[in-house]
Formats: sequence, structure tokens, C-alpha cells
Amino acid sequence: MAEQPLPHTGDYRQALNASARLLNANRPGEAVVLLEPLHTQHPHDPDIAINLGGALILQRKWDRAVHVLLPVARQNMQNAMLWVNLAAAYLGRLEISGPKQQQQAINAYEQALRADPKAPNVHYHLGLIYKEQGNLAQASALFQRALEINPKDKDARHWVDRLSKLIVAAAQPGTPHAQPSADESE
Repeated sequence: MAEQPLPHTGDYRQALNASARLLNANRPGEAVVLLEPLHTQHPHDPDIAINLGGALILQRKWDRAVHVLLPVARQNMQNAMLWVNLAAAYLGRLEISGPKQQQQAINAYEQALRADPKAPNVHYHLGLIYKEQGNLAQASALFQRALEINPKDKDARHWVDRLSKLIVAAAQPGTPHAQPSADESE
């Protein structure tokens, strides 16, 4: 069955707006119910994929989110938000993600940055992945870049300060290589 032309009618926009309101209200299940029929009709629509993918991510249905987002992202290489959501879907929960998931997320975040070098929070999320991997210098550089884009980012500031201390301590002769402790990993 051929995909119908996108109906930029009031109903289409109303459904997208309603799904965005539901997501903002942390009601992803209701958003999924609203978006799945739209996605079935228009599986390549970036706005539908972003909202549906985001709702599935909030429900921790990461594989389903990847299934929704990946084909649309591949058709819309310059849509940073699609790639950001895809990265989040690949990663799942950072604390339990494996190297393959982390690399897929890194690749998707890097594509988001190719699409928009100032995409919000992308440098920060990349920094968290590299911090988790123990690459403190790379993580620190990414958190610093996040601060250049958004000087008010308190979380990025925290990690720049914390990692700077750890990197300096690790460079001291006779000091064991320090890693952030579990209670410091956010």
C-alpha cells in the first residue's frame, strides 16, 4: 500500500500537538496510542517519528523506538532531533548499556552534530558516555563544549569541574588513576 500524502490538516496537526502535550505531561502511553495510527499511515514522517520515538523511549521501549526512528533518520540525515532520539533509543540506560549500544549512540549523536553542531545537550550526553567508558579527557572536552553552547548548563559545569580534578590527580606521580565513584556517576 502506497503511503498517503501527508495531510497537514487540522486533525494531523492537532494529533501531533496533543501528543507533544502528553509527552510534556509525562504521559507517554497516551501519546503512543495517539501516534501509532498516524505512524502506520505515514511511517516516514519525521515529526510523527520524533514524537512516537520519544514516547517509546520514555516507556523504556528502546528497541521499538529504534525501529520507528532508524528508517526515518536515514531518510532525513539533516534532522538533528531524529538522530538525538535515535541515540537515546540505542543507548537505553547508560549504566547498563554495553559497548555496542554506546557506540551506536555515539554514532547517532555524531550525526546529530553533523546536522546541527549546536544541537542541544548532544555534547553533554556524549560526555556522559565517554565518562562511563573511562575516557575522562574526551568527556571533559565534550562537557566543556556543552558549556560553550549553553553557559548556564549546571550539569556540564559540574562535570567539567569534577573531571578536571580527577585528571589533575591522575597526572600526579604515584597517584592511582581516579575514576568517578558510583555515587558521582549521574
